[in-house]
Amino acid sequence: MATLADPTPDYTILPEMADDIFTAPLARPAHVAEDWLEPRQADYTAEDHGVWDDLFARQLDILPGRAASAFMTGLEKLDLGRGGVPEFGQLSQELRQLTGWSVVPVPMLIPDHVFFWHLANRRFPAGNFIRTRETFDYIQEPDVFHDVFGHVPMLTDPVYADYMQEYGRAGWKAMRYNRLKALGALYWYTVEFGLILEGGKDLRAYGAGILSGPTEVRFAVEAQSPNRIMLNVDRVMRTDYVISDLQPTYFVVESFEDLYRQTVERDFDRLYRSLPAGFTYANSAVIDVDNVLHRGSQEYHLRGGRGSGARPV
Repeated sequence: MATLADPTPDYTILPEMADDIFTAPLARPAHVAEDWLEPRQADYTAEDHGVWDDLFARQLDILPGRAASAFMTGLEKLDLGRGGVPEFGQLSQELRQLTGWSVVPVPMLIPDHVFFWHLANRRFPAGNFIRTRETFDYIQEPDVFHDVFGHVPMLTDPVYADYMQEYGRAGWKAMRYNRLKALGALYWYTVEFGLILEGGKDLRAYGAGILSGPTEVRFAVEAQSPNRIMLNVDRVMRTDYVISDLQPTYFVVESFEDLYRQTVERDFDRLYRSLPAGFTYANSAVIDVDNVLHRGSQEYHLRGGRGSGARPV
């Protein structure tokens, strides 16, 4: 059996977890195997499909001019607005023809090494449930709308699709060095909350955490509060982040080729040996090495953020 300690892993095999690798313990539901895949996609109700359609319509009202061109093109290629929650089999067939990826249903957040394994094999795990009307505006655990609407259109872009596969492969190395927090910060500030400077001047969002919610789209691209800093991988992997509120800082790439170069071509062995166990920089920090596009006022967070009812300005 392969283990995460193997220096040259076989990505086709799900490895065993070594005892000295620290990761969040998750209880595997009895009906799923070690790959954590659901036997089939959920049977959604008419109400579930209605929630998807309403969420989709709301986002389409605000994304043009704010979402990355690659994302908008991906939405069109996959026709995610054809009505109701997309059927994963058909979606995977279309996506596979474009970039070789597929979408697979999982019951909940899954263990890190399993998540990385699926990404390394160009499978994107998507939550097999959808939020309710009561959680329409915000849900803590990613559902099928966040995962499919937010993430999957970007997988139609060949360079970004390759980046996601390489991220999965990099995950096992991060676990061997016990640097999951650092690699998680990279995922957070790129895949979930990344911005891109299209044409060197047009700021757009490509991160799924931004694109799947109405408030953060405007806040990330237009508000005065947050910092917007050009991506520096070493710096980002030392930076804390906010899980349950808008981000104080966003990191910006020049292109997806730039994102790929900065990550895939980086010597992560040397980087992991130099990283501390915790984060070095606060999520609102601006430091001397930063290439700053916009130094934010941090007004939203100084007024208390979401819990205080502060306006996202």
